[in-house]
Amino acid sequence: MSKIKIAGTNEEMKVQNVYCIGKNYLEHIKEFDKSDVKSEVPGEPIIFLKPNTAVEFDAKSVAIPRFKGKKISDDLQNEVELVIVMGKDGKNIVQEQAFDYILGYSVGIDFTLRDVQSEFKKKGLPWALSKGFIGSAPVSKVILKSGNYDAGNLKIKLTVNNVIKQDSNTREMIFNIPYLVHYISSIFGLKKGDLIFTGTPAGVTKLKPGDKVKAEIESIGELNILVE
Repeated sequence: MSKIKIAGTNEEMKVQNVYCIGKNYLEHIKEFDKSDVKSEVPGEPIIFLKPNTAVEFDAKSVAIPRFKGKKISDDLQNEVELVIVMGKDGKNIVQEQAFDYILGYSVGIDFTLRDVQSEFKKKGLPWALSKGFIGSAPVSKVILKSGNYDAGNLKIKLTVNNVIKQDSNTREMIFNIPYLVHYISSIFGLKKGDLIFTGTPAGVTKLKPGDKVKAEIESIGELNILVE
């Protein structure tokens, strides 16, 4: 089982469930559906799961998996995200108490095999393969929640080879942090060690071997990943 470290301590936390939110930034929705954006804005959070084997703490590289010697995709894409790290178990958590259950936050990247995802969607098939492969969810150290920053109003950015690709703010999320905790805990329940990837802003791009990816979130930290 994957473990992540808590900044400023020697503590490690076992990762339990990994919840991911789709279509949580309007501009990201627009880059995939410019024809009828209003119809694509979700009424409630869109949730998919990654296995905890996808999580790699402080990873240095990512690679498209191979099966029988052949890469399973030709289109690896980046998605920088603020990651909520749960510190307590809870069910039906009301929004006003959501932060009481949160331990802190990490920088995460939801690496996605876009061609695999698109093909499976066309066929009406599950697309876990495109999101849950080994190393698809690198995360930084957990920064404990603090009154020194507002996790719902932080700059979030990703560069590829020092060129800015994603540049936004967590206040642009359609569903904010308390609502996500409330919603997920009401449907699934939440456990200490659960991670919530909160969605990505616009600017996803196709990556190639040798690309240097840097993901940053103000007050939280950064990830530096080499594409192999």
